[in-house]
Amino acid sequence: MPDPATPVAQAVSNQTPPLCDYNLFTTDEALSEAVKREGAGAHAAQLARDGAAIGCAASFEHGRLANRYPPVLQSFNVRGERIDALEFHPSWHALMEGIAARGYHSGPWAREGGRPVAGAHVARAAGYLMQAQVECGTLCPTTMTYGAIAALRRDPDLARDWVPRLLTRSYDSRDIPIDKKHGALVGMGMTEKQGGSDVRTNTTRAQRTADGSYRLNGHKWFFSAPQCDAHLVLAQSEAGLSCFFMPRRLPDGTRNGILIQRLKDKLGNRSNASSEVEFADAWATLLGEEGRGVPTILEMGIYTRLDCVLGSAGMMRQAVVQALHHTRFRKAFGAPLREQPLMQSVLADLILESEAATALAMRLARGFESDAPSEATLRRALTSAAKFWVCKRGCELAAEAMEILGGNGYTEELILARIAREMPVNSIWEGSGNIMCLDVLRAFGKSPATAEIVLHELSTARGENRHFDAAFERFAAFPSEGFSEAFARRFVQGFVTLMQAQLLLGAAASSAGARAVPGARAVAEAFCASRLNPDAGWGAVFGAGGASADAELLFERAFKE
Repeated sequence: MPDPATPVAQAVSNQTPPLCDYNLFTTDEALSEAVKREGAGAHAAQLARDGAAIGCAASFEHGRLANRYPPVLQSFNVRGERIDALEFHPSWHALMEGIAARGYHSGPWAREGGRPVAGAHVARAAGYLMQAQVECGTLCPTTMTYGAIAALRRDPDLARDWVPRLLTRSYDSRDIPIDKKHGALVGMGMTEKQGGSDVRTNTTRAQRTADGSYRLNGHKWFFSAPQCDAHLVLAQSEAGLSCFFMPRRLPDGTRNGILIQRLKDKLGNRSNASSEVEFADAWATLLGEEGRGVPTILEMGIYTRLDCVLGSAGMMRQAVVQALHHTRFRKAFGAPLREQPLMQSVLADLILESEAATALAMRLARGFESDAPSEATLRRALTSAAKFWVCKRGCELAAEAMEILGGNGYTEELILARIAREMPVNSIWEGSGNIMCLDVLRAFGKSPATAEIVLHELSTARGENRHFDAAFERFAAFPSEGFSEAFARRFVQGFVTLMQAQLLLGAAASSAGARAVPGARAVAEAFCASRLNPDAGWGAVFGAGGASADAELLFERAFKE
C-alpha cells in the first residue's frame, strides 16, 4: 500500500512543448525576403548561420540568466578606493561575445579594399532583429557603438585612435587602458535631471584648458552602459551646448572623473547597466563644432533610432512566434486554439503587424546604405516616424501575445513577460513618441522636397490595391493643420501605415508566381483591408476586424515549425 502522505504523480497533458533550437532566419520568410529585396542577398548564407546560433537553447538561456541576475555596482574596493566597477553575470558576457563576433556593433563600417561592403547595413539590421528576439539589454552598448562610429569618423584623431578598436570583432570586458584592449564599446549621456528630452537646458559645464581639452563638471541623469570605454556627452561650453568625447580612462591609464552614483532600477532592460553619474573635472575632447552639440550627437542618434525600430520589430516577431507555437499545441473547448475562428482573427492580425514592422525596419536600414539626396531625405523623416509607430505597436502586440498564452505567459519562466517589460524602452529611449512626431513635422516643414520624395516613394504601389489608393489620396491631400502639433500623431500614423502597405504590396508584386514565397499577396491584401480601410473598424484591439480568409496561409508563411 502506498503511503497516504506521499503525493500521487499525475500525468500532465495539454501543455505546450518548449520552443528552442530553431533557426531564426530560415523560419522567417518575411525577413529572408526583405534581406534580398533590400540588397543584402549576398549575406543570406551567413545570416542563416547566425540564425541557427542565435536561436539555440543555450542562447535563450543566456538571455534569461542575464536578466535574472542584473549587474551590480561596486563603488569601492576593499581598501576604500573608488573603483566604480560593474559586475555582470557570465551570460551577459557570453551574449556580448556573440554580438561582437557577428559584427553587430560595428560591422557595416568595415571596408573591403577601401570601399563599404554592399548591403552591410541591411545584413546587420537583419542580424540585430534576430538578436533582439533573445535578449535586448546587450543591444544597448551594441547600438550606441554602431551609432558612435558615424560621428567619430568625422574627427581625424578619434578616427585614428579609436575607430580601429571599435571595428574589431572581439569583446573585451576589462576595465583597462584602451591601448591594451582587444575591442572597445562606446556609450552616451544626454539627459539631465531638470530637462529630460529638453537637452538644451543642460547645466553640465565644459571648461577649455590650455592644451585644447576640456574639463566637465555636472551630471547625467541617464548615462547608458557606464562600463563602456568611452561616452559621447553633451555639456555647455562658452559657445553653447556642445558634444564631447569622454573616455572612461585618461590617456595615462588612470580613471577619469566619472563617478557612478547608482544604477537605475528599471521596469525592463534589466540586464543592462543604466546609471546616474556625476562629473568631477572629467577629461574630454570636443567632437564636432563647438555650440553644435545636438546635431553632432544626433548623427549618432539617428542610428540608435533605427535600432529602436529593429529591436521592437524583433521582439514583435518573437512574441508572434511564441503565440503561434502555443496555439498549435494547446487545446480548448475540444479543438486546438489555432483552429478556432476568434483566435485565428487575433493571430492573423498579430502576423500582419509583425511582418509590416519587419518590412519597414529593413527598408529603413537600406536608407542607411546610401547618401543620395533622395534617400537621405526619406531617411530623415522615416526614421522618427517608424520609431514612433513600431515601438508603440510593439507594446500592444506583446501584451496581446502574452494574453494568448494565458497565465503561463504572465510568468517569468517564459520569454513573453520579459518582452512585455522590454518593449516600452524603445518608445522612451532616444526620444519619446511626441518628440518623434515633432521631428517628423520638422522634416516635412523644413524641406519642401520631403513631401515630394515621400509621395513618390508611396506612389510606386498605386493601382495595386483600392484601399491603398484611397488612403494615398487622403494622405496627399492632408489639410494644412496636419502639420500642426495637434494633428502630429494622426499624420505620422497615416504616413507609417501607408509606407508599410506600399512595402508589402511591392513585396507581393515582386514575388508573384514565386513558389518560395507563398502568402506575400495575402499579407499585403489583408494589411490594406484592415489598416487602410476606414470602414474596417481597425485600431481598437487586435483581432477586431474578423478572421482573415487566408488565415491558414498566413500561419504557414509566418512560422514553419
